[in-house]
Amino acid sequence: MRQIRLLMVAAPLVLAWALAVGSGPSMAASKSAEPPDISPDDSPYGLFLAGQAAANAGRGDTAAAYFNRAAALDGGDQSGLLETRTFTALLLSGDITRAAAVAPTKSTDEPMMTRLGALTQAVEALAAHAPKRAYLLLTGAQVGAANNGIAQLLAPWAAADSGDYRAATVQPVIDGEPVAQFYAKLDQGKIFERFRHYDEAENTFRALISSGDPGGIASLNLGQLLERRGRYADAAAIYAQALVHSPRDSSLNAARARALAQGSAPALPTVRQSAAEALVGPATVLIIQKQEEVALAYLRLALRLDPGNNEAWVLVGDILSDMGDQSGARDAYMMPKPGSHEYLVARGKLAWSYQAQGDKDAAIRIAKAAHEHAPADQEAATTYADLLRADEKYDDSVKVLGPLIDSQGEHADWQLLYMRAVDLQENGNWPDAERDLTRAMAEAPDEPELLNFLGYSWIDRGKKLPEALAMVKKAVSLNPQSGATIDSLGWAYYRMGDYKNAVEQLEGAVVLEAGDPEINDHLGDAYWRAGRRIEAQFQWRRVLTLEPTEKLRASVEAKLKSGLDAVTGANIAGS
Repeated sequence: MRQIRLLMVAAPLVLAWALAVGSGPSMAASKSAEPPDISPDDSPYGLFLAGQAAANAGRGDTAAAYFNRAAALDGGDQSGLLETRTFTALLLSGDITRAAAVAPTKSTDEPMMTRLGALTQAVEALAAHAPKRAYLLLTGAQVGAANNGIAQLLAPWAAADSGDYRAATVQPVIDGEPVAQFYAKLDQGKIFERFRHYDEAENTFRALISSGDPGGIASLNLGQLLERRGRYADAAAIYAQALVHSPRDSSLNAARARALAQGSAPALPTVRQSAAEALVGPATVLIIQKQEEVALAYLRLALRLDPGNNEAWVLVGDILSDMGDQSGARDAYMMPKPGSHEYLVARGKLAWSYQAQGDKDAAIRIAKAAHEHAPADQEAATTYADLLRADEKYDDSVKVLGPLIDSQGEHADWQLLYMRAVDLQENGNWPDAERDLTRAMAEAPDEPELLNFLGYSWIDRGKKLPEALAMVKKAVSLNPQSGATIDSLGWAYYRMGDYKNAVEQLEGAVVLEAGDPEINDHLGDAYWRAGRRIEAQFQWRRVLTLEPTEKLRASVEAKLKSGLDAVTGANIAGS
């Protein structure tokens, strides 16, 4: 969205002040971390250094206090900068009430900073049940300009909260920004329902559905409206229609089951809950665009409006994890409530955070508990199976995936079949692995991962080489930037004795996956067969620097000692 991008352009000015000094960690670092041992003197500069140290350690309150004291003592040209640091420290740590109190509003302040400050004050006013003040701020000169899509999305909710139907139902027009316009139209439908204009709400949602409805969002909202009106059969039909495009969507499947059972309809969200959702959507776009610091600011604002927004907590966890703040990420992942889809997603991410830090027991324990909490949930099951596989517990992974695959019948999800095939192959059960891959191919014949896996497996076994070559060629055409897929193509040529083409393809694969020991080993073998012995030895030596498996290490050491020809017939990995 153009409005979001304008704020993103200013991100280095707005947020870098609080997020980075030199190569230090993000302002959003763990609140549990201890800051460096700095004893500030009474000078503004000493207080500034102490504040930045606290900010880099994730202690937003402490950072804000130091910046405040520095600004009070400075009184000169730097006071505005220090006040801005105080504001951003509080905003990104989630203390929106205090951030709004110190938000920059002077005409001499940087324009983008005053816009963010006004937005923060508007959100705080809405959260504090002062919707008229929020509406004035959102439509005012500082934040309510035509190029500020966030304000345009929030203003109708402020009007709705004050009972102003006319202002609330004026749909924002955000030219050239289809994502923002979609959310504006979606919110209009929600506001119609809030004012009990049910026909208008239904027509609005149906119009969105007819124009595409990405992710089934409008379908979920329409279905929930119909459920609240007691029209369960109509709601179930809407969910079923959306499931045609997203058959594995857990939210849609759960909604359809609820409607068919005529269970309790979801409660109508509050104004603040709906306004929070209006912030989460743009934040998601910003994350996709790699503008995570600005996204974090929006998510903190959303959580001020709705502390129970599970999706926002998951996204906060993702951002903090990307910033290297595993402790803060784990705190965020602990927030989604049991029973929600986001709870299972967050538990999976929590498990992987422990796996990444080498605590495999904790990772598997968390994933197992999530799977037991919802044994029919595919995401929970696959996370548990993935972690078991990462711990080389292939039999256990197969046992987790089996019931899920069986429950889906003849047309099981190809991804589940793919994962079980990996487990079976690692366990030395190639016939069953091949069976699963063949089933998966029937479900997804143009999936590059499947084409590559089955094609490479045949190539490596010297089976069905022409068919396998065609499969990996197709995989490369579908995913030309995959080093693993290009490696498969090069290895196919190698197996067929075409060493010239093998070297050409494998050199390209190494460029894309320079740190992959197996691809480097393949290139060494191809060099040897092409008569380029010195280059082959160099490539094999490189493999030893790339943390190969013990099996591959033994293979390479044997080739370096005696050459590839001398070890023909030995149990050499990859040859």
